[in-house]
Amino acid sequence: MRNVFTAAVLACAMVWPMTNLQAEELTIERIFDAPALAGKMPQNLKVSPDGTRVTFLRGKDTDQYQLDLWEYDIASKQTRLLVDSKMLMPESEKLSDAEKAKRERARTASLKGIIEYGFSSDGSKLLFPLNGELFLYDLAADEAQQTNRVRKLTNKALGFATDAKVSPKGRYVSFVRGQNLWAIELNSDRSIQLTQDGGGVISNGVAEFIAQEEMGRFEGYWWSPDDSMIAFARVDETSVPVQRRFEINAADTTVVEQRYPAAGQANATIRLGVIRMNDTAAAAVADTGAGAALLPASAKTRWVDLGSDADIYLARANWFADSSALSFQVQSRNQRRLDLRAWSSKDGAITTLLSETSNTWVNLHDDLKFLDSGDFIWASERDGFMRLYLHGRDGAPKHALTPEDWVVDSLLAVDEHNDRVFFASGGPDPTQKQVYMTPLSLPVKEVQQITHEAGTHNASFPKQANVFVATHSDPSTPPRVRLFDASGAELAILEANELKEGHPYGPYAAEHSRPDFGEIIGAEQQKLLYRVFKPAHFDASKKYPAIVYIYGGPHGQYVTQSWTDGLIQVLTRKGFVVFQLDNRGMDRRGKAFEEALFRKMGSVEVVDQREGVKWLRAQPWIDGEKIGFYGWSYGGYMALQVLGQASDDFTAVVAGAPVTDWSLYDTHYTERYMDQPKDNTDGYAHSSVFAHLDGMRSDLLLIHGMADDNVLFTNSTKLMSALQERGKPFELMTYPGGKHGLAAPWMKKHSNNAIVDFFERKLKRPE
Repeated sequence: MRNVFTAAVLACAMVWPMTNLQAEELTIERIFDAPALAGKMPQNLKVSPDGTRVTFLRGKDTDQYQLDLWEYDIASKQTRLLVDSKMLMPESEKLSDAEKAKRERARTASLKGIIEYGFSSDGSKLLFPLNGELFLYDLAADEAQQTNRVRKLTNKALGFATDAKVSPKGRYVSFVRGQNLWAIELNSDRSIQLTQDGGGVISNGVAEFIAQEEMGRFEGYWWSPDDSMIAFARVDETSVPVQRRFEINAADTTVVEQRYPAAGQANATIRLGVIRMNDTAAAAVADTGAGAALLPASAKTRWVDLGSDADIYLARANWFADSSALSFQVQSRNQRRLDLRAWSSKDGAITTLLSETSNTWVNLHDDLKFLDSGDFIWASERDGFMRLYLHGRDGAPKHALTPEDWVVDSLLAVDEHNDRVFFASGGPDPTQKQVYMTPLSLPVKEVQQITHEAGTHNASFPKQANVFVATHSDPSTPPRVRLFDASGAELAILEANELKEGHPYGPYAAEHSRPDFGEIIGAEQQKLLYRVFKPAHFDASKKYPAIVYIYGGPHGQYVTQSWTDGLIQVLTRKGFVVFQLDNRGMDRRGKAFEEALFRKMGSVEVVDQREGVKWLRAQPWIDGEKIGFYGWSYGGYMALQVLGQASDDFTAVVAGAPVTDWSLYDTHYTERYMDQPKDNTDGYAHSSVFAHLDGMRSDLLLIHGMADDNVLFTNSTKLMSALQERGKPFELMTYPGGKHGLAAPWMKKHSNNAIVDFFERKLKRPE
């Protein structure tokens, strides 16, 4: 489960003299209409492998959700459109069910056009999918050959192509079609069907539901660096229980039989295979009379021994730099053990490089890097905080690379030649995210901060790590994009996004609310961080209604020095104070802070939020009898928990797409924090919102999409029935066809307006 419901991302850029601007009313409708309030903000930024350009996606002026492919040429300092998605594919997109599900998992369901792309290893070509087809853009083609730069590689009549990659040496383009793994040899255009048994409950080369939604793994196959081998996951969902649910749309109702493993139930069975490309044969194209069809080819699979216990998770897979071995991570069902193992490409021998264990759970990450030297970098929370460590080829630890008590967000790049490691971290301040550099060869002694403005920096490096592109924001500076050298010196501004005349956010900037930050000491002497947004034209002599806006669950963080979303800005303009506190269980505060909720979800989080409300009510400018609570997903669960456990603290509560009973939610997420139901009966009982409904006295607005395939709609129908049986009145807003994130702009507009209307009715005193 991840926090997916965001009213809007108002990404503008730079600091502006807001007081000199005339404010207009900011509405929910305007947040989701074109042009984007963000301005022309790039996303999915990448520096090309050859270091000559920065590529990115950007929405159209007329439709912020329709993305095109752009580049910034570093030498000429010019920005240009590479591919207009509507020109290339003018008709409306028709996505496969698998692609729709993948986008829902990736939180990109609201986007259209080109939503992902990748470089060839030499930086000369760009591969991108569009409407089920694959396209290759030749950046090296002569300017006179512009019309021939884009090459279509696949035929949608043969099936929807997804999960595309250019192989590391550029010999192949690989993809998944019809639940099988395919490759195209670019020099000959021959198609190679690498797997044969995909279909029904069998999928090859894709990440299963659990991997996508809860493990952060969206890929299901991995090329060796020398192009000679490709590893892939084979997923068999035979054992996964079928959830028969009604997917209620505006015009019809469909009975969907979804393979959904709820807590304590069977997961999919995973195998890991390796195919040597010199063992493959080409697929032939035949005319069947009903259109072209590909006749199967041949490929020999070597299966990797994952161990005697089949009830495990395949968490990650990565190749050694010299292609001599495939590493893979095996996580136990109870998630208290994670093994990093290696499969020898020479003889298939299995070696365990290291093991991580915990009395609670081991968090997964993507911070594994195999070096040309044979050593590798690995992230671990063995000391209580996520740190980077250098290990030898045999797995033996050498030294720590990052400081104690710092949470590393991600390993960004490694420059072996210059003995440098780049990483992202808040450092001593968890409300920030900065880019740091440290020596590779030495135990951590000194760490150099190479981004310097306070706030949040999201950076991307090329392989050689000589430059990086970063998006920076803080509470007063919406995102701007710049190019830096490896020392942090600014080379170019890709998107200043200055608030000049005509900027989309200009009419609303004068009443932009910047938060105040602070901390309170909660239960067990825990330091709890908060931020509070005050209304425009705030008058400390008045009393304002307040809304606690929270997520509350693991891997979520709201109290950050970053630009804020649209709903908060609308609420402050309506005269509300908006308060956010990161409770125990949330992210970037170390393992002890996070695991405080182990086996008892819905407990310490509520205690901490009540401490926050206690502080809030003590402020002389707060109307203590008019405090609301709003959350989505885990935040929706939190809303229901405070409704039952702390109704005296809140007048009105909005719960969006909430889990109501953890036995209804999926295995990997739920069991990580709660164990299996059979092993924690009391914990599951207390964590259920149904255990506390008798304490409900506050007003409730319940919101849920009627086609939610993540937090199933059953969670809310079960709640509706329980409230009705108790004679508890509540308000309800459901969305036909709506998934977990209510991706459609009209759904976002309507649901946000419903939230604002509810709080205005329930928290505003009559004038």
